[in-house]
Amino acid sequence: MNKPLLVFATLALAVCAGFVGCSDGESHRKILNVSYDPTRELYEEFDEAFAEHWLATTGETIEVEKSAGGSGSQARAVKMGQEADVVTLALAFDVDDVGTAGLFAEGANDPESPNYWQKRLPNNSCPYTSTIVLVVRKGNPKKIRDWADLTRADVEIVTPNPKTSGGARWNYLALWGYALDKALAPDGGLDALKAPEKAERVEAAQAEARSFVKKVFANVRGMQAGARASTDDFVKNQVGDVFIAWENEAILAKIFSNDELEIVVPSISVKAEPPVAVVDKIVDRRGTRDLAEAYLNFLYEPEAQDMIARNHYRPCSPEIAEKYKDKFPEIRLFTVDDVFGGWVAAQREHFNADGVFDKILEENYRENK
Repeated sequence: MNKPLLVFATLALAVCAGFVGCSDGESHRKILNVSYDPTRELYEEFDEAFAEHWLATTGETIEVEKSAGGSGSQARAVKMGQEADVVTLALAFDVDDVGTAGLFAEGANDPESPNYWQKRLPNNSCPYTSTIVLVVRKGNPKKIRDWADLTRADVEIVTPNPKTSGGARWNYLALWGYALDKALAPDGGLDALKAPEKAERVEAAQAEARSFVKKVFANVRGMQAGARASTDDFVKNQVGDVFIAWENEAILAKIFSNDELEIVVPSISVKAEPPVAVVDKIVDRRGTRDLAEAYLNFLYEPEAQDMIARNHYRPCSPEIAEKYKDKFPEIRLFTVDDVFGGWVAAQREHFNADGVFDKILEENYRENK
């Protein structure tokens, strides 16, 4: 080899050595999980456990990368080109939204199809659930006991923005469901929604629920894009008197504050069902379908279900749920399907442009100018 070629080869080897896997011409495979804010701690632990499981099972070293943010914002990022192998988002509508960009296989975005993404895994592709609770300062100085207290003029509320945060949409629907149940109490509560003969009473109750939610949002002091930023506002920046939060985020906030915060469990709340899905077109292009499917399936294994419970989500495994039953208080829960007709209907009526939420904000703004 002449001298110039020798120098070039030496430099090339030196540059190559700076990159993982370059020395043998190979690099390990990676998958990206695009998730929502409060899952950061869960997936930090889970990703490590899955990588170890995959290595032990197949002998292959892999890496799991993650992205966390407001669920709605995360769904939009994937639609705009973020190459997520899997999405683990706050609500089914956001996963459906990803599918509208043509990123799912044929039929995977059609609820009537046997290949609909939510039919691919157990429990409607929800390996865990949660609910919405209230977080207050130590000693509960404002004496917050239930959702009704959030309409008081002396209470300042922290919640993220339902336009960008999936958790915030759960918060909003929890408020609405509570108000509906209260208004319909003489007619059997939320069961009245299924009684055609009570349609007139239901219509009046819906108007009362709208008024209630409007009063609550009049007391909200700033809305961050995601749940974790709102947690920081309440815990670190000492904003507000009460924080409407995922149950798991509330528990983390209490721990982080060294018990300077307390959790108030309301009389009724929404059953939050965060789903997971493989993004078909991306995994097929990247050659990672086997990894992505194994990753989501591993969420249902006993080891992962135990990890989920330790990270303050409610596991779908009955055995693990029984093991941790003292960790999660019993609470009366309703579903989005039961009260709002599913996420497509809820999104269209409440959260789309010029929906009920936008109108509530506009009315509050005009009345407080």
